[in-house]
Amino acid sequence: MMKGRVVLVGILLGMLLLSGCVQEKDVGEKTPSDGSGIDLSELEASQELKKFSSAGEIREFLKARTEASQGFHLGAPRALMGEMMVGMEEMAVTEAGMPVPAPTPATKAEVEAGEGAAEYSTTNIQVEGVDEADFVKNDGKYIYTLVEDNLVIVRAYPPEEAEILSKREIQGNPREIFVRGDRLVVFTEDTHDVLFYPEYGFKPETRRAPRTSALIYNISLRENPRLVANYSLNGEYFQSRMIGDWVYLIVKDHVYYHNDFIDLPLIREGSVKVMRPEIYYFDNPEENYVFHTIAAINIRGEDEITAKSFMMGYSNNLYVSKKNIYITYPKNLPYRYYQEERREIFHKIVTPLLPEDTRDAIEAIRAKDLGTAEEWEAISSILEEMYNQMDENEKEALIERIEDAVREYEEKKALERDKTIIHKIRIEDGDIEYEARGEVPGRLLNQFSLDEYEENLRVATTTRFWTRRGGSTEYNNVYVLDPTLTTIGSLEEIAPSERIYSTRFIGERLYMVTFKRTDPFFVIDLSEPERPEVLGKLKIPGFSDYLHPYDEDHIIGIGKETGTNEWGGVSIKGVKLALFNVSNVEEPEEIDRYEIGESGTDSEALHDHKAFLFSRKKNLLVIPIREVMNGYSERGMQKVWQGAYVFNVTLTGFKLKGRVTHENEYEEEYYHWHSPAAVRRALYIDNTLYTISSRKILMNKLVDLSKVGEITLPYKERLYYS
Repeated sequence: MMKGRVVLVGILLGMLLLSGCVQEKDVGEKTPSDGSGIDLSELEASQELKKFSSAGEIREFLKARTEASQGFHLGAPRALMGEMMVGMEEMAVTEAGMPVPAPTPATKAEVEAGEGAAEYSTTNIQVEGVDEADFVKNDGKYIYTLVEDNLVIVRAYPPEEAEILSKREIQGNPREIFVRGDRLVVFTEDTHDVLFYPEYGFKPETRRAPRTSALIYNISLRENPRLVANYSLNGEYFQSRMIGDWVYLIVKDHVYYHNDFIDLPLIREGSVKVMRPEIYYFDNPEENYVFHTIAAINIRGEDEITAKSFMMGYSNNLYVSKKNIYITYPKNLPYRYYQEERREIFHKIVTPLLPEDTRDAIEAIRAKDLGTAEEWEAISSILEEMYNQMDENEKEALIERIEDAVREYEEKKALERDKTIIHKIRIEDGDIEYEARGEVPGRLLNQFSLDEYEENLRVATTTRFWTRRGGSTEYNNVYVLDPTLTTIGSLEEIAPSERIYSTRFIGERLYMVTFKRTDPFFVIDLSEPERPEVLGKLKIPGFSDYLHPYDEDHIIGIGKETGTNEWGGVSIKGVKLALFNVSNVEEPEEIDRYEIGESGTDSEALHDHKAFLFSRKKNLLVIPIREVMNGYSERGMQKVWQGAYVFNVTLTGFKLKGRVTHENEYEEEYYHWHSPAAVRRALYIDNTLYTISSRKILMNKLVDLSKVGEITLPYKERLYYS
């Protein structure tokens, strides 16, 4: 039985190594001092930023990467896919200067457009002064919202006079909006036909490609918004921010490259080509190549737009301060790295553990400078001969030593690879300048994993990787990076075997929640950037997906309650609100908690902070809820309630003021998931609460939640049976 196992292990090892080897002589192989014959450093990242000077230079860069990676497929080439634009002009990637008229500030009259409210809520954002786009905005008198493919403007104040003033159909898929004074920006996504000529072809052809548009409206007359600019960029909408009159739009576009032709970033105003942004890159391989085009648009400047494009890996997080954009993504090395790593494991780890005569025979074969396939065929014959000369105990002992060494090496390598790339891009009044590139161990959860404070960047990550033992290693870290993105402080291996569920940087502290069986709530001191330290922690059931400051000594958390199931494991229960007192940083305490619904209950605020409405001045907290209740309907489905929970929140805790729903019996019967009556956002204007669903805007008095009125939105009825 043991002999069969050893032979099988040997065959599998050979197949694994053979599958990871290229079939021709390796490109650019170097010989490091350790004698392994392999150097993976050429596949690591360079810190030097470069700029492409022409389309031809980009093609040569990608062609070289393709050849080095044996076709550069990298998993059904996510980086280089699709039919490409050919016959394109040789592009000199130069700065397209635009006239820069002086911006016109919004006047108070423009903002209020009449008798607006004295106080009103705005979008819940991460950084003060950096607005985030959403599908609902208000300015104290009007509510602006996207309803399917319509931009709807509602006179909302006073509530007794509420009415729809205009409805404008938007082409494409409207995503989000900004509003500032008499300007409104709508971001849309769609696809368009790209016209191209095949090489030496006699007629044009087309392909479908993604496109993002920024539509700028003059809304001085809310009854008749007037389109004043229509900018379109190649690629998919990623995110956007607005600082003053400047909108920063970030789009992502896979590098489409095929048959030596490439489609490059392009900005149009209407149908007119406005500019081709400069394209910057790092001279290092990536698993994916993606153009990240950052466009700065002045919403009051006539034809005022600037843009630059950066060819990076595929990003997944973005954080914006008043001065900088930070784009992040996990460090993904090209597939060739892992091919070479398997060869390195064999020659650096496995071979030294083999008997001396076997090692000598393998080195003699390598010295012949054979092709990879031929070399491995000879080496595998030596391995087979070696195993045949061993008894069962020798074989088992050797394999165990090799497996332990390989396991240790792979875990070390996995830890080295589990990193996040951070790019820092400076922004100021429309200027866009690349600043720095850095790396931190681990992965980020979301935009709240990053924070800029006194020019340093603070980052919270989770390190997690799987091992051959069949389990995973997991812990959490905090890093402080200086303005050059060099790490100057670190706090590592926090909460082993748990991962981050939420973080919030506030001043010189970080509040962090991790989870596995209980909810450790950490208070971390960052007052000395070089020496972050845990000040205190609190272990309680449940976890928080989002943390929001109540004041400098109190934090609100929203997440899920947990319990113990009948098998001793963790069960996820309803939505949980928690209020933490952190005035004694060494002993934080949970002042109050409030649980909503049964298992399966959810809130959009758990996944999108813009759904969270809080006003300390009004002691108001409103969150959308999809509540799973006890009992079943006549159709045999578990009862579900959808709406908004409205709380009075003080330092003593949460007190339910009431619930607001847009549902009726018809909707409850036919919509179990994604009901158009589900409340998604809430806002207030003076003392009226406005809740927004796809179907309506409902108005209730804040004092007692009595109904004031409602607006029916132009939602097209659809039935989705669950």
